[in-house]
Amino acid sequence: MRTAIVLSLVGLAMLGLPVVAPAYYVTLMLPFMAYGVVLLGLNLLFGYTGLVSFGHALFIGVGAYTGAVLTTHLHVRHMELILPAAALAAAVVAAPVGALCVRYVKIYFGMLTLAFGMVFYTFLLKFYRLTGGDEGMRMLRPYLLGSGWEGFSKTAYLIGPYYYFSLAVLVLATLLMWRIVRSPFGLCLKTIRDNPLKAESLGVSVPRYRWYAFMISAVYAAVGGALLATPTGNVDPTLAYWTHSGNVVFMVLLGGFSSFFGPLLGAFVFIFLQDTVMSAFPYWRLVFGALLAFIVIFAPTGLMGLFARRRSIEASRA
Repeated sequence: MRTAIVLSLVGLAMLGLPVVAPAYYVTLMLPFMAYGVVLLGLNLLFGYTGLVSFGHALFIGVGAYTGAVLTTHLHVRHMELILPAAALAAAVVAAPVGALCVRYVKIYFGMLTLAFGMVFYTFLLKFYRLTGGDEGMRMLRPYLLGSGWEGFSKTAYLIGPYYYFSLAVLVLATLLMWRIVRSPFGLCLKTIRDNPLKAESLGVSVPRYRWYAFMISAVYAAVGGALLATPTGNVDPTLAYWTHSGNVVFMVLLGGFSSFFGPLLGAFVFIFLQDTVMSAFPYWRLVFGALLAFIVIFAPTGLMGLFARRRSIEASRA
């Protein structure tokens, strides 16, 4: 009941934010919602299956470049077509990559995903005629619900129609992931994470279920990548670089991978904290490094873990 009330309040706040908040802070919510979709998928792999991917930016890049190619070269401007196309492209790439990576676990899985991510980054950087190289590729303003919103300036478009469209995608992605993790499939993933040998003895095909989780996670990352490309209007190889993969893993750790909503909280705090620290301190990565060390040492379950611990202390005192 308490969680439902909090979620209702958060939902109302997000619906009313473009009306009451300055445009700058509303635009900061756009990467939060895009990364929120990415992290929901990443946490299915990380928090529920026990596989840490260090190359997930690969699929963010696939989604972003799919949107850029469709709008710039193929003149497909409808976001309702771009998002499924990005998901399909990610599934095509993830199928062979995942089939190989899920045969390994722990650091070997992480290093393999990192290697594939860097291969894709190099492809984007070196194949200039196809990808635009380090200059990247333009992402034209997509149509939403059949309308180009030509009468809107870029800022009005982003904080109006595009904000609510991204919010709708985030809500749908959250509901779908909520259903996935609470299905028999989700329970199998948890069993694989906790004890893969026991899962095998129960008749669960561990590599196959890990591959399914990898595919779903890649699709989520691509959808988030396509959402992420529109506000900047340009995609470039840094979207697939390993530091970007590190950022999304950091967001999951910051919010807490053991909680369903932890990654969403991590994305929100990361976006606004990064904006605040970057504006005040040039060596913002130093601050984030110290913060990551603090979380690993003193709050290994992330910010959501701190809230859960506080509630348990209050319950014990009652």
